[in-house]
Amino acid sequence: MEKTVSDAIKYRRSVRKFDSKKDLDDDLVKKCIVNASLAPTSSNLQLWEFYHITDKNLLSKISKCCFNQPAAKTAKQIVVTVVRRDLWKKRAKANLIFFKSKKNSLSDKQFKLTQKYYKEIVPFVYKDFLRILSLLKYLFAYIIGFFRVMYRQLNNSDLRIIAHKSAALASQNFMISMAGFNYDTCPMEGFDSIKVKRVLKLNSKSEINMIIGCGIRLEEGVYGERFRIPFEKIYYKR
Repeated sequence: MEKTVSDAIKYRRSVRKFDSKKDLDDDLVKKCIVNASLAPTSSNLQLWEFYHITDKNLLSKISKCCFNQPAAKTAKQIVVTVVRRDLWKKRAKANLIFFKSKKNSLSDKQFKLTQKYYKEIVPFVYKDFLRILSLLKYLFAYIIGFFRVMYRQLNNSDLRIIAHKSAALASQNFMISMAGFNYDTCPMEGFDSIKVKRVLKLNSKSEINMIIGCGIRLEEGVYGERFRIPFEKIYYKR
């Protein structure tokens, strides 16, 4: 039986060693990736891709790119979340097509707002040329910000962070979904991103957001009890 969201969150741990005798259901893992794709994403641009690795040869190659750390070496499957900022035009167009198909269910004002947003605002935010436009937009926002509330995350590094935040939310959706089915995961920070891109034959503009080892936990794969900073030290009600 699938766990509740709260139970899945409590069950999820970063598991460093997986049981070699227990396999995962590919379709169930794919279902969890579908859940990942339902995560909130900035401007609904969905600038992500998910690579579901089940081939043993690829698993071995990716494990080497992850320094053969136990969470990669013992993983039965691996999911790689990839950021694709270069697809913003295509994803904006997809949103435009979607809202046009829903035009009859929207008010005139709502429809015009969606059209303006994806035809004018998104291009203004994402367009760049040798990072020159990025700098000019940043300066523009800085100056206007003296006089009124202004959106300021307009330079290249800001947009990169935004895209990775969205991809991280999707990765978390995936891991919680896996926990809901008693499957275990481990998000890994230690990897050679360039070599992973070569192994997966990714577009040169792709960026690796997260590599997640998947399997069924071994008892020794959970390194001790969960520790968190006392809640009263991180919670502020204003």
